[in-house]
Amino acid sequence: MCQDKKNYNQTSFGDYIVYVDESGDHGLGSIDSEYPVFVLIFCIFQKQQYIDKIIPLLARFKTKFWGHDEIVLHEHDIRKPKDEFTILIDRTTRDVFISELTQLIDSTSFTIIASVIDKNKLASQYSNPENPYGISLGFGLERVFRHLDNIGQADRITPVVVERRGKKEDEQLELCFRRICDGANYLNKKLPYELIMINKKANSTGLQIADLTARPIGIKTLRPNQPNRAYDIIAKKLRRSPQGDIKGWGLKVFP
Repeated sequence: MCQDKKNYNQTSFGDYIVYVDESGDHGLGSIDSEYPVFVLIFCIFQKQQYIDKIIPLLARFKTKFWGHDEIVLHEHDIRKPKDEFTILIDRTTRDVFISELTQLIDSTSFTIIASVIDKNKLASQYSNPENPYGISLGFGLERVFRHLDNIGQADRITPVVVERRGKKEDEQLELCFRRICDGANYLNKKLPYELIMINKKANSTGLQIADLTARPIGIKTLRPNQPNRAYDIIAKKLRRSPQGDIKGWGLKVFP
């Protein structure tokens, strides 16, 4: 259930927080032939670990390269440097930056659940397909619930943090989120999640990590045999079955 803040009691807050970001366009009108997928990623952090270790770790990393920690990391700006990221045009600086950022992600403790929508297949197999964002959100929240249920957090209020994208899209997202949390999900359960929408310029450590980890999963899905160092690190974070499988657990590809 999507909770009302007025009814909150500190004892009902969960020990985890979820950050959600996307890679690719969720529209089906014009599909990018180079990247015809939509990825929605859910990064699940233990709050104390996040506050005590992860936030300071990323702040120190940024301060090393920019002299302050107010930079907001975006995978696209790292891939195609502009503005503050032009420091990465220098090959030596870039190599050190990528190496240390990779080590930072590798050493950080969190769990990833990702939904990947193959937009070409979705458009061809369904006469009136749902929006990829809504499909991905449902798949992701169901698996977040299963994960938190396994660690005794099923009934605890858990914040789910997303970026604002514009008034109309935000309203659509909130409606979809509430519908899923109110029981319109595969589990037929009410989900105790609180939707938190923040400005995309906000310096949120969790959202930045989610942003950095989404695209490599999309690339791996599109080109599974291509070497993908970033994915190799990220794969260690994907939720797994007791047998170690990620398919259907930490990674849902549809259709």
